Amino acid sequence: MTAYLRQLGTSFRFLVVATVLLGVLYPLVMFGVGQAVASAQANGSIALLNGQAAASTLIVQPVPEKETRFFFPRPSAVKWHPTTSGASNLGPSDPALAKAEADARATVAAREGVAPSAVPFDAVTASASGLDPDISPAYAALQVPRVANATGLSVAEVQQLVSDATNNSVLSLLGQPAVNTTKLNLAIAARLK
Repeated sequence: MTAYLRQLGTSFRFLVVATVLLGVLYPLVMFGVGQAVASAQANGSIALLNGQAAASTLIVQPVPEKETRFFFPRPSAVKWHPTTSGASNLGPSDPALAKAEADARATVAAREGVAPSAVPFDAVTASASGLDPDISPAYAALQVPRVANATGLSVAEVQQLVSDATNNSVLSLLGQPAVNTTKLNLAIAARLK
């Protein structure tokens, strides 16, 4: 009987220690680490313009159609509205999608002064969220002459700004290089002041 009570006491003590460690301390530590990491990432995405918070580099900032001084992001099914997110849900065989892409291709080609065949794919298709600030280097290169002409900056200066806003990190091994239009347009705005 004493062996049984001793084992019961040991089991109970283990239960208390395990509950405190795994049920209280471990969750609190993980919550604290998570908050610190999330806070650092969220604060790290805020871009400054003239010392003031201007935008999050994780979310696209729309550019008015008539504004020629800045780089245009990808099209958006949600009109770049940050409180909503989503795609058009049009399938690849849907005629409405083909028409939307053809219309966007014609618009981009006319705005950039190139043939429709020179317009990159991402210039006419929306991202899955509709809020992605990234465009391909090809789409950015297509816009360089227009932006240089509209801003008075040299083509080389604008190309350097594009290069500075291009993600060439280790993560690009898992995908394609991308140009963050929010960072790029803020850099242009800083040059224009």
